[in-house]
Amino acid sequence: MNDRIEIFTTPLDPYAALRSFTNDLGSQKAVFGAESHFIGTLRHHNEGSRVESLWLEHYPGMTENELHRIVLEERQRLNFGPALICHRVGHLTPGETIVVVATWSEHRAASLQGTEALIERLKHEAPFWKREEGSEGARWITRNTPGRP
Repeated sequence: MNDRIEIFTTPLDPYAALRSFTNDLGSQKAVFGAESHFIGTLRHHNEGSRVESLWLEHYPGMTENELHRIVLEERQRLNFGPALICHRVGHLTPGETIVVVATWSEHRAASLQGTEALIERLKHEAPFWKREEGSEGARWITRNTPGRP
């Protein structure tokens, strides 16, 4: 499968990433009747505190390998086609894009479920470390917010 996993150290344009990947699918795109996208941005608040910026770190090589493993496992379980994961690292400010996850499939259910499964597993399993700077100083984030209320 033609998956793409990319780590960005500069601002991430989610629509350019989606356009580029879709263009690279070429004629293969005609096989798929559904595509699903998730774009995550940095909020100006977290757990009741104001967030002024975020520093995201990763372990180069290991992070990409883990993301590939997650894609393969979820594809086997949910039967979606190509997947795109783009993740930002470095210094971010509120409103900036942190992550883009997208999947393609023949039918909407596999694509929607695939995108949701990938972002949830990425948030809980991928080796990224986050330090927030805000109204109460700096703090390392030790857990992710739940995907559903």
